[in-house]
Amino acid sequence: MTNLNPCPKCSSNDIEKMGFTWWGGFIGPRILSHVKCNSCGEQFNGKTGKSNTVGIIIYTVVVLGIVLAIAVVIIAAIIAAIAMN
Repeated sequence: MTNLNPCPKCSSNDIEKMGFTWWGGFIGPRILSHVKCNSCGEQFNGKTGKSNTVGIIIYTVVVLGIVLAIAVVIIAAIIAAIAMN
């Protein structure tokens, strides 16, 4: 793969972009340039060659915050609709 750093653990260039992860679905890995080494299994940021742990935590917290905010709005609308009856 071009423009991707080698694995920081084993220095292999046999890496592939992650298409889906449990923490980011299809979007998270693309935002964080998340890749996986096919030689040792290490996962990291393909552009920087560093760990994505902090980025994954921030991404997860932001997404959960958005989901919770939407849930609160929906629940408030349901409660308001019930109160009107």
